[in-house]
Amino acid sequence: MRNFALEVYFSKWEFSAKHHMTASDVQSVTIRELLDLAGLTIDSLVDLPLGYTETWGAPSLRKAIARTYDKLNADNIVCFAGAEEGVYAAMRVLLSKDDHAIVVVPNYQAAETLPLDICEVSGVALNQSDNWHLDLDEIRHAIRPNTKLISVCFPNNPTGAIIAKDDYAELIAICRQHDLYLFSDEVYRLLELDESKRIEQSADVYEKALSLNVMSKAYGLPGLRIGWIASQDKNILGKLERYKHYLSICNSAPSERLAEIALGIRDKLLHRNRSLMASNLEKLDLFFKDYDDLFDWQHPDGGCIAFPRFNGRDGVENFCKDLVAKSGVLLLPASIYRSELMEAPSDRFRIGFGRAHIDEGLRAFREYLEHNPPTL
Repeated sequence: MRNFALEVYFSKWEFSAKHHMTASDVQSVTIRELLDLAGLTIDSLVDLPLGYTETWGAPSLRKAIARTYDKLNADNIVCFAGAEEGVYAAMRVLLSKDDHAIVVVPNYQAAETLPLDICEVSGVALNQSDNWHLDLDEIRHAIRPNTKLISVCFPNNPTGAIIAKDDYAELIAICRQHDLYLFSDEVYRLLELDESKRIEQSADVYEKALSLNVMSKAYGLPGLRIGWIASQDKNILGKLERYKHYLSICNSAPSERLAEIALGIRDKLLHRNRSLMASNLEKLDLFFKDYDDLFDWQHPDGGCIAFPRFNGRDGVENFCKDLVAKSGVLLLPASIYRSELMEAPSDRFRIGFGRAHIDEGLRAFREYLEHNPPTL
């Protein structure tokens, strides 16, 4: 298996860099803060048994998750230890060596690396010169007789792009026409900057779709390690549950209970998280306006990350390495999103705006640029 470039980079810097400016999640809360928001006390947890839980996920948690969909129930949900386990299990269950998969580029590395370890894979690029638009004619052109799966991520990681609603409906029609599975990474859904751009969850609208989601991103609770896949295809869900027997077997009982509590107050959490993002985005606007010759900045459509271009002569890789070494400001350079399938952007970096204390990071970022002005 190939090294996971993002996690290798984070293993060096995520917990040692002073200013984590590339986080892909929203600021978390403590257990006490979560319980306070829900009107509960710590006593509501202390009698929780610490035994094994159901591989599918606790029935009450699956019911809570199902309520976040329009047409699904608990039987349409299988839980995982985070989203990554769900991605891994889905690719292993859906694909065989004789199949072919199509993956949107750029994307979260596992979306490409895991299928590549199994079968032939084609990439279809989001067009950075057209606001990261997905050309559906290129999707059609990439389909082969043995194509089994199309994998997408909207809002996209790292660009924040969201497919237009008409294009989304057409993408589903393409999948239905060719009898393809649609694996849809929806972990940033509900963090759209313009809610009118929000698309439906694929599992609600397509019978062969798998919707991936997690408590980590929009809800800001990555420490729970609770993710899930939703689908109308109960045969595939059963296979996923059996594959999970070789992975985590089951989730943490306290995490499942806390995730259920969080979903019960999801509106409060989302309001808090969107407000923080909006405030931070205004600060990024002011920052990048002061350096508009050095960076090409644009708002993402959704999510709490963006993918600006760096215009310095020394390149974004040297810039990000020097920045974190000298100022403790951590960004993700474009190499983290390098693709083996096709050329991917090489002059951009990922910056996050979902965490608290962004002012300190931007202050250190400014000081670095003042003392180490990049050459244009």
